[in-house]
Amino acid sequence: MVEDNLKGKYSLVASIITSVVITVLFTFLAILKNNTDTSQMYTQVDIIGGTLFVFLLTMIVSVSIWPSIIEKYASK
Repeated sequence: MVEDNLKGKYSLVASIITSVVITVLFTFLAILKNNTDTSQMYTQVDIIGGTLFVFLLTMIVSVSIWPSIIEKYASK
């Protein structure tokens, strides 16, 4: 059985990895969309701000989701 301290570390690492992956995907798609238009719709500040916003939102959501998933699989 995994100790509570390790469960917290696993949850934090999983949350950070999830957030980084989703943020990189968002940033890639935003830059791709901005570069394929004839006139750029978003500035670099918009994309950076959106990237930070996506990272914060995904951290909030993933921090609430991952502990229950890790608890479920750690108890088996």
